[in-house]
Amino acid sequence: MNTAGNTDRRNFLKTTIFASGGLLIGYALKGENIPKVCIQTGENVMNALIHISEDNSIHIILSKVEMGQGIWTTLPMLIAEELDCDWNKIKVRHAPPGKGGDFKQSLFVTSTGGSDSTRSEFDRYRMAGATARTMLVLTAAKRLGVPTEMCKTENGFVIAGKHRISYGEMAKEASMLPVPDVKLREPGKWKLIGKSQKRLDNPEKINGKATYGIDIRLPGLLTAVVAHAPVFGGKVKTFDDSKAKLIPGVRDVVEIPSGIAVLADHYWAAKRGRDALIIEWDDGENKSIDSRQLLEEYQELSGAKGKVIKEKGNVSTAFQNAADTVDVVFSFPYLAHAPMEPLNCTVKIQKDKCEVWTGTQSPLLHQTEIASFLGLSPDKVELNTPHLGGSFGRRGSFSSDWVIEAVQIAKTSGKFIKLVWSREDDIRGGYYRPVYVHKVHIGIGQGGLPVAWEHRIVGQSLFANTPLEKDIVFNGIDYSSVTTGAPYSDSIPDFSFELHTTKVGIPVLAWRSVGNSHTAFAVETTINELAHRAAKDPVEYRRVLLKDHPRHLSVLNLAAEKSGWFTTLPKGRFRGVAIHEAMGSCVCQVIELSVDNRSIQLHRVVCTIDCGLAVNPDGVRAQMESGIIYGLTAALYGEITIEKGQVKQSNFHDYQMLRMNETPEIEVHIVASDSKMGGAGEPGVPPVAPALVHALFAATGKRIRSLPVRIDDLF
Repeated sequence: MNTAGNTDRRNFLKTTIFASGGLLIGYALKGENIPKVCIQTGENVMNALIHISEDNSIHIILSKVEMGQGIWTTLPMLIAEELDCDWNKIKVRHAPPGKGGDFKQSLFVTSTGGSDSTRSEFDRYRMAGATARTMLVLTAAKRLGVPTEMCKTENGFVIAGKHRISYGEMAKEASMLPVPDVKLREPGKWKLIGKSQKRLDNPEKINGKATYGIDIRLPGLLTAVVAHAPVFGGKVKTFDDSKAKLIPGVRDVVEIPSGIAVLADHYWAAKRGRDALIIEWDDGENKSIDSRQLLEEYQELSGAKGKVIKEKGNVSTAFQNAADTVDVVFSFPYLAHAPMEPLNCTVKIQKDKCEVWTGTQSPLLHQTEIASFLGLSPDKVELNTPHLGGSFGRRGSFSSDWVIEAVQIAKTSGKFIKLVWSREDDIRGGYYRPVYVHKVHIGIGQGGLPVAWEHRIVGQSLFANTPLEKDIVFNGIDYSSVTTGAPYSDSIPDFSFELHTTKVGIPVLAWRSVGNSHTAFAVETTINELAHRAAKDPVEYRRVLLKDHPRHLSVLNLAAEKSGWFTTLPKGRFRGVAIHEAMGSCVCQVIELSVDNRSIQLHRVVCTIDCGLAVNPDGVRAQMESGIIYGLTAALYGEITIEKGQVKQSNFHDYQMLRMNETPEIEVHIVASDSKMGGAGEPGVPPVAPALVHALFAATGKRIRSLPVRIDDLF
């Protein structure tokens, strides 16, 4: 193993200074997809830090944000592995967004998304830990007058013979040393990496001490809620706030670009004030949008050739020579992210500075947007990132929509405010996984295997007109929407994958697993249909198509083994299977269910994953479990419908979540692998829906090609 990835001394920016009587190390790594942190006006744009205090505590400041995915634990494990510190002495917090620098490059490093936190930080964090440990060893050796070879480290101490010196005791002295070259530990010497660790954020989240954005309570703070237009893009024509101002506790009513904000002493006064507003809206040009009509338009558009994403051979000729053909159309609805903590943002503006508290995936983006809006330099905007009560992509909005809305309220009113969106605001507030249609045309050859595959996708772009457009959208093709998962095309002689990008006045945003959430369903459901037509077992059918892809075969074979795929099920039980590669990880899932009295009973899900090195195996299992439940929720219930430009759903009664009593037993098995590290936060989502509908076909003989699953379609 290369001990430092693709780093060298010039690419490793290190800064050590005396801070609060300890050792502070800032670090950045230039590597694959990890740009070197830029320097502007002599200051480092720090994206993560270690601070060793004189009391022996280890403070780790994360460059990524914790939103439930477990990096509050996994990333510190990387530092602790090389630092050789006392795991119980570690304290973690989110980093500030930094000061200036190259915005585009820094955005990749400081934003959290794409299931890349652990793999992108793997070398960076280990190097930081190794650097600190080496400096401490050098300090101890100098103190004791012994060679460094006589010193070893253990649990936060440097030990040389009978001498034992704590890290905290040497922190100040170590901070004065020049930064040394370091060598990372070989895998055979790892003590933490690859071994499950309890989450560091669990105690405070269990006892209620963890602070989320919605928990912010400060003197003089008013709560603000906003009456938004019922149609996206709508504007206020006139409003009457006289009744709202009579509500006890209401302190102000102000108009902002997105609607009318009511400010009050507490949330319920603000909500009652909003309910009392009389507003006349100009609905604008989106008032005729209908999501069901969109699906019909998309299905018609899918009949025409789109922009070619990738192709090989000659599909048209191949269809002429095929023994049989199959045509399948799949449709997918708008989906809300629906994190448990609704959006919120606290803002305090004072003369030439602004302080903000909000849970966000992209602190640097918001800092930059706020500074631009207020006419301040970024260093005058202090952005605090508390814990995030879920996100699934919603708090990664490139428009900074709820954040700028809060800043607008604070600026217009001149007051210290906390904006709170209700659950209804959140469900109806926009930024959805788009509507998509897939049309798949298959030519079948000898043995029932596909010899031609034509695949067309119709839907909105997620990254057009965003800061990442130039990195994700090429020649009009948004590659986040067209991920194909398992490499079946390698086995198909003639293949064409195409895209129609639509423009609709409904704001959209990456949803957990992004394009994989719908492409996996279309591809894997098609494969299961082809296996059935060929009278082949779906696992055996995939083995033929994936014979040259060992990673995919390994998860497929392990899932078949652990689920007992080739054994007989009890009467009334049925299985389904699907496999998909996303965010660098291969995942296979087998679902076991029964259908009785027009009700689906989910009994068991067996999940296998090859994510390369699993730094914290328990964390990987937790993310697979989370992804499975999230994916099942969407498959069984998820649908945002729009009529006359207005969202019909409003809360969890009509945008349902999978309940505890509906949740199946979930088993997760991690493949021992030396493959390149992949992500874990999102890859568990895509395979679950196609595995579900495959099992439902086994149970009922009915094909499901549109989501969510509707009971009436099964009987």
